[in-house]
Amino acid sequence: MSDTSPPSARWSRRLPILVIAIVAVAGAIALREQVSFEALSQHREALIAFRDSHYLWASLGFVLAYTAIVAFSLPGATVATLTGGFLFGLFPGTLFNVGAATIGAVLIFLAARAGFGADVAAGLDRRGGAPARLMAALRENEWSALFLMRLVPAVPFFLANLIPAFVGASLWRFAITTFFGIIPGGLVFTSVGAGLGEVFASGGTPDLSIIFAPHVLGPILGLAALSALPMLLRLWRKGA
Repeated sequence: MSDTSPPSARWSRRLPILVIAIVAVAGAIALREQVSFEALSQHREALIAFRDSHYLWASLGFVLAYTAIVAFSLPGATVATLTGGFLFGLFPGTLFNVGAATIGAVLIFLAARAGFGADVAAGLDRRGGAPARLMAALRENEWSALFLMRLVPAVPFFLANLIPAFVGASLWRFAITTFFGIIPGGLVFTSVGAGLGEVFASGGTPDLSIIFAPHVLGPILGLAALSALPMLLRLWRKGA
């Protein structure tokens, strides 16, 4: 169904996603060197001192900063995850990381859906053909598709926030699958961050390739296979 609302109303709905796009471009240019492992290493003592003297404010400030990084698609999400583990340990570091990433993802999902999501979905429905069939398939297998996008990092995180908004995915399903789908990877990177004290002491850099180690990647791929099973069974029944 076409949007018959006044142009001013349409632009007011699109303003949040346009602001996000502008901030994302500006942030990619301005923050490229500011949010890095080297910056964390240089400021680690000041961060630890602030955490020790103002734990509540440090926790709130970290969650808000991480949420902003995700919501505005700014560089530094990996460094932020490591920082969460470094400052707060595996727990509550993982909870802070996963919670902030989920809130940021929901915010950009809402902005994209309000701004252009309805128009894109309506356009695909009108055109029909393969795009419309793909959108229908994603809606029919929403739980499996959303979990897969989170568990298997084949789709960049910011695209995994936008695509569901453009195909009309349910907000609560998006939020739930985001929270639980990023926990495995969040646990791995937060645990790496929790061990950064020794890395800093030795003058090394964190080994992020651990995510591809068989004992780590295997269980994640197993979870991905389980999440895809309902979709595969549905397709098999249709074929039968």
